[in-house]
Formats: sequence, structure tokens, C-alpha cells
Amino acid sequence: MPYIIGGIILIIALIILGLIMRKRVYDEVDRLESWKMDISNRNVSEELAKVKALNLSGETQEKFESWKERWDHIVTKELPDTEEALFDAEEGADRYRFNKAKQHLQRVEAILSQVEDKIEAMFRELDELLASEEEARKQAEALQPALQTLKRMISQHRHQYGKADVRFETAIAEQITQLATYHSLIESGNYFEANQLITDVKMKTESLEAEIEAFPQAYKQVKQDLPSQVADLLGGIREMKQDGYRIHHLGFEDELKAEKERLDLLIKQLEAGDTEETNLVIPALESRIKEMYQLLENEAVAKNYVDSKFEQYVHAVEKKTEAYIKTKEEVDLLRESYFFTDNDVEFHLKLETKISRLIKQLETMQLEINDELVSHAKLKEELEAGFRELSAIEEEHEAIREKIKTLRKDELEAKEKIADMRQKLYDVNRKLQKSNIPGVQQEVWQLVEESQEKTSRTMEVLEAHPLDMAEVRTHLQQAEEVTNATIEQIEHLLEQAYLAEVVIQYSNRYRSQYPMLAAEMAESEKLFREYQYEQALERAARALQDIEPKALERLEKHIKVPS
Repeated sequence: MPYIIGGIILIIALIILGLIMRKRVYDEVDRLESWKMDISNRNVSEELAKVKALNLSGETQEKFESWKERWDHIVTKELPDTEEALFDAEEGADRYRFNKAKQHLQRVEAILSQVEDKIEAMFRELDELLASEEEARKQAEALQPALQTLKRMISQHRHQYGKADVRFETAIAEQITQLATYHSLIESGNYFEANQLITDVKMKTESLEAEIEAFPQAYKQVKQDLPSQVADLLGGIREMKQDGYRIHHLGFEDELKAEKERLDLLIKQLEAGDTEETNLVIPALESRIKEMYQLLENEAVAKNYVDSKFEQYVHAVEKKTEAYIKTKEEVDLLRESYFFTDNDVEFHLKLETKISRLIKQLETMQLEINDELVSHAKLKEELEAGFRELSAIEEEHEAIREKIKTLRKDELEAKEKIADMRQKLYDVNRKLQKSNIPGVQQEVWQLVEESQEKTSRTMEVLEAHPLDMAEVRTHLQQAEEVTNATIEQIEHLLEQAYLAEVVIQYSNRYRSQYPMLAAEMAESEKLFREYQYEQALERAARALQDIEPKALERLEKHIKVPS
């Protein structure tokens, strides 16, 4: 029993599936039928009939016949084939031969897609033909007056074109002829060929228009402006030569004559239609003329500079030479009294060499001043270099003069310092002798003797011939160091001795009351008599501090060491 039920269910399922598949086939047939009917009902013939507005001959007639044949083939052959295939698909579905039905449907789909592509291609070709015809017609309508305008321009301004007027008129006539050919092609229905021709005419007319508009300016530059500038420049060069300017070395006259000949040749080339070289030459020659004027101006400026500065330079060199000779004589005398290092001597020799070279350069310049072949620009450079060299020599010469002043100044200062040290030693020695101290240690007297020896030795070096100031400075520094140390130590010794004496005397009032203080004072007095003044002061001050804490501070504030 279950098998029977299962079989029934399976049969029912197959029936339902078959019905669904048949429904799908019928739906697809309906869709493709609608598509076919849409194509059949399109106004393709009306669209193709638009071409009848053109001249139906030549290329246009061929195109129209081709499109008509294609559409007729679609209507009479390809679409009926799809009708038969759709019927076969329905029949296959009715018999449950779904694979066969699917093949028929796919064939119809392919045919209709190809038909769509063919129709689209026809419409595209039609649009291109109509658009190209319209574009060509607009171009032709614009070109006719443009060519007439160019023709009038040549006729009304013939003098601006020279012999090139014939060439331009011939070129315009050629394009007018081509325009007539275009109209003939249109009348013959050869729209594609006509479109290519009008494009070529438009391009050549635009090029011709640009050339005709630019020609007068270039022609005027080559025939009038540049020759006039060349002539003016040549005249200016001749005037400058007459006024004494040295410009022969620039070679401008020969160059300008060659440029004048080239301009004559360019006129012929321009009239013949060769504009390439002209377009290169005009800016190059204009630039070169500006450069020539600049070089001539530089020469004029240089001449003015040389005329105004040369005598000044001669005077400056002579003055500097005289000043150096005096300095050299002074140095020679000083070398008898002062010691000069090898570097000093070498510095003087180098300066002398520079001045000698400057004098020779001046002699050369004086010869060049009278030489017409030497340009003022070259003289100006040499003169400027000479002034710079003169300035450098002045700095070095000033350094030598300053060194001479320094030598004498250092010698006087050294003598003054020695005299000052001797006076200070005398004063401190006198102060030491006047003091009431019992004596000084041997080291102090040795310092005094060393100071005297150092100052004496420095004086001996100062009195030597030739005088070596470097050695003087060395000895002077040593003498100053020893002398200052000696004076400082003696003054410190006197100060300590005086303070020790005052503290001991002040402490005596407490001796009877404080035995310990008395003992310390006795020891301090012993140190004082042994010239140990600093130790004596320290011992007495320490003992007094224990009895009267602020006594030492008060004593130091009110007492004054005798001078």
C-alpha cells in the first residue's frame, strides 16, 4: 500500500513539474513574441527615409539601398524565421520536450539580438551621415566668406605683402576651387568624400589665415625695422669711433653687414613662403642687437671711468710709493736699534714686491692708454684691479706703520714700568726700615734682591742693540711678577707685625688677672722677637679672644697700619 501511495505522489509531482516547465516556456515565448512585434512595429523605414532629404545619388544612394536591403531582409526573412521557431518551441512544450523547446527559444533570442545590432548599426551610420553633412555644410558656409575676407585683405593691403601677394592670392584661389569641388561632391551625393575635402579645406584655410595675418608684421620687421636698427647701430658705431671709443675689437661692423645681407635673403624667402628660418632669425637678431648696444654702452661707461679715474690712480700709486719709501727708510734705521723677526722682514719684502709690481702694472697701463687696440673695458678692469691692490697695500703699509709706533710705545712703556717698579721697591724698603719691628726673615730679603736683579736685567735688555722687544716683554713680565709678590709680602708682614704689637699691648691689661693669658702673651712676644709676626698675632689674638671675645674685631676696625 505505501508503494502505491508513493507512486501516486510521484506521478502528481511529475505532472505539476511538467505544468511549471510548460508555463515557463509559454512565458518565454510570449516575451520573445513581444520583442519580435516591437521590432516589426518600429519606424525603421521612416528613419531611413530621412536620408531622402539629401541628394540620393552616388555614395548616399548606395548607402540608402544597402540599409533598405538589410531592413527588407530582416522583415521578410529573419523575423518570419523567429515566428516558426517560436511555434516549434510551443509544440515541444506541449509534448514535454523541454530541451528541444529551449534550443528553439535560444535560437530566437540570438536572431532578435542580431537584428537589434543591425538596426542600431544602420541608425548609427545614418546619424553619422546626417551629422557629417550638417557639419560639412556649416564649415562650407563659414569658409566661403572667410576666403573672401582673406582675398580682400590682400587686395586692400597689398603693400604689406610685397611679392608674396601673388602667392597668397593663388593659395586663396586654390581653396575657393576646392570649395566648389565640395559642392559638386554634395550634388553627386558623395557626402563622405565631401566631408573629408571640407575638413582639408578648413585646415588649410586656417593655416593660410594665420600666415596672412602674421606676414605683415614679420615682413615689416625683416624689410624695415631690423634693417633700420642695423643702419642706426652702424651709424652709432662710426660716431663712437670718431669720438675716440675703442670698439674695433668687438667686430660689430662686419657682423652687422653680414646680418644686413641675411635680411635681404630673408625677404625673398618670406615672399616665397619659407617662414621657418624667419621665425628663428627675427628674435635672435633682435636679441643680438640689444646685446651689441649693451656692449657698446659698457665700453662707453668704461671710457668715462678710465678718463675720470686714471690720473687719480696714477697720483695714488705715486703717493703710496713715496709713503712706502719713507717707511722703508724709517724701518732701515729702526733695524739698527730694534730686533726684527724673520716674519717681520719677510712681510716688508713682500710689501715691497707688491709695490714694485704695482708700479710695473701702472707703466703697462700707461702704454695701453695710448694704444688704440686696447679697449677701455679692458683698461677699466685693470684699473679696478689696481685700486683693489692699492687698497690691500694700504692696509699692509698701515700695519707696518702701526708696528713701528708699537715698538717705540712698548719701549717707553717698558722703561716707565721699570722705573715704577724700582720706585715701589725703594718705597717699600724705606717703609720696612722705618718700622719698629725687630727684623725680617731672610726669605724676604732674598725676594727684594731677586726683584732688584729682575728689574736690572730687564733694563739691560732694554739698553741692548738691536733691541728685541719680545725678549724685553718676557723679562718685564718676570720682573713685574717678582716685584709685585715682594711688595705684597712686605706689606702683609708689616701689617701682621703692627697688629700683633697692638694686640699684645692691649692684652697687657689682663696679664695680672689671668695667668694663662700672661703665659700666652709671653710666648707671643717671643715669636714676635723671632720675626714670626703672623704666628705671634694668631697666638695673642686667640688668648685675647678667650678673655674679651670681640676685642680683636674692635681693634681691627679702629686701628690703622702706619704707612
